Amino acid sequence: MQSNESRRCSVSDARVHTVVCGVVQGVNFRYFTVRLAQRLNLTGWVRNLGYERVETVAEGPRDALNAFLEELRIGPSSARVTRVDVEWQKPTHEFSDFRVTYEEW
Repeated sequence: MQSNESRRCSVSDARVHTVVCGVVQGVNFRYFTVRLAQRLNLTGWVRNLGYERVETVAEGPRDALNAFLEELRIGPSSARVTRVDVEWQKPTHEFSDFRVTYEEW
């Protein structure tokens, strides 16, 4: 497993910003996302946006981010994901872990 320091130097790192729509609130979607990101060794955050939307920002190796997106499109069994908006960005390496946030970004 790579440390955050060694990942910072990887040219294959990327950042993905997503908005997940559907029945994604009140179904443990944020905690599902945290566990998924931790398993994939990603950094970033997840938060509720409002009616039927959850937002994420994740950084790490592109292959891990693609796996992250695949799982977000499915979600936990109690969720009903109808759409995932995806925006690829340049990584900033500002995060040390992946967590639920309540802050405005």
